[in-house]
Amino acid sequence: MNMRFPRPLIAFLVFMFASISQAQAIPPIQQAQLENGVRVLLMEAHNVPMVSMKLALPAGSRFDTTDKGGTASLLADMLSDHTAKHGHIAWDDLLDANAIKLGAGAGRDDFSLSLTVLKEALNPGLDAFSEALLQPGWNKKRFAILRHDAIAAAQKSREEPGVRAAQAAAGLLFANHPYGHRPGGTMETLARISLADLKTLYGAQIKPADAVLAVSGDITMAELLPLLNARLSGWKGKAARGLMDISPAQAVAGKQRDVILPTTQMLVQLLRLGPARNDADFFPVFVLNHMLGGGGFGSRLMEEVREQRGLVYGVYSYFQPLAVPGPFVITLQTRADQAKQAESVVRDVLAAMASGKISQQQMIASKENLIGSFAQRMDSNRERVGLISMIGLYHLPLDYLSRWQQRVQAITLDQIKVQAARYLKPDQWNRVRVGPKSAL
Repeated sequence: MNMRFPRPLIAFLVFMFASISQAQAIPPIQQAQLENGVRVLLMEAHNVPMVSMKLALPAGSRFDTTDKGGTASLLADMLSDHTAKHGHIAWDDLLDANAIKLGAGAGRDDFSLSLTVLKEALNPGLDAFSEALLQPGWNKKRFAILRHDAIAAAQKSREEPGVRAAQAAAGLLFANHPYGHRPGGTMETLARISLADLKTLYGAQIKPADAVLAVSGDITMAELLPLLNARLSGWKGKAARGLMDISPAQAVAGKQRDVILPTTQMLVQLLRLGPARNDADFFPVFVLNHMLGGGGFGSRLMEEVREQRGLVYGVYSYFQPLAVPGPFVITLQTRADQAKQAESVVRDVLAAMASGKISQQQMIASKENLIGSFAQRMDSNRERVGLISMIGLYHLPLDYLSRWQQRVQAITLDQIKVQAARYLKPDQWNRVRVGPKSAL
């Protein structure tokens, strides 16, 4: 994601205000629709005089042209770098003058444009937001520089085991599928991208009818809608492809990929497909993952692999729910000479949990930890708009956040065991290793 951080002192105040916790109960998410079809979701928060918003559209990396991975990411860089009215230096000055934080980014499903600004600067903030969205500059020299920088970053990232593992994992799980490359692309795919490719993606997918604008802060819907309609009413159309215009990847099991990297360490990833964002069993899998490796030092993997045996520096698990099933990943890093032993212990943990060896006490501890830490997911406007935009993009119920803790608390041990049997059987997992040739 390309974020613009303003330089004056007032920018520091914006950041500090954004970090203040919200002590009261979660306010409801209000819903409205602009004249051009943009769905607006607002959570009022009047404790701090600022406003954050995030526009999300189905235009992420899965919409990149074949063999041109990184197109959506480069488009995000271009839209936040300059506009048709302001070159990149003048654009920087304009944002700095009003302490406007403007950013754009691309995930696998979504493309986003975000704004954080003090309430008193909301009008110039919205002017800048709409200018970045609707008046792209398409400057050829800036495109060449941004692409060069992206290629250089991709080249540098080849030294990072985590990046190399993610590239190999994407190809293993999603071969010949729109999710089959990392959003940022590679040196090779970035070099193939032209300015015309960015214009094509923008013209096909950056449309209001499928867009969600999440807003949180010191504003009401009655104040917000006229400001938005005044700036976005001329934006028209529907995206060529929608969020759900995608087929699930075919599941693979037992596959392996090794990546040679001259280091004494070994990074090991076990991976498989996990749940989609709208999976009916999302919450049981969410709690299960927290017990497995998502809960830090309270998780089974950390306890068995690090605390009891000292085999790893760290081990954790996560899954990425998308429009269709995304990756479910276990990652560990250790000395190359003990990687096989560490992987064996991980697989033993998977087998034990898949067979139902999960206690009521372990489940209760995980649920308490999740519920207790929920407030941290909601303690700034920027974090709230991230969650609200996800709710809107994937058409989740508007009470998703207000009922989140209740839904976690309602999960039963039987539900956990069903999902463990579904997802944790060791032979259903694939493996990626990144490390020295001698240990592969």
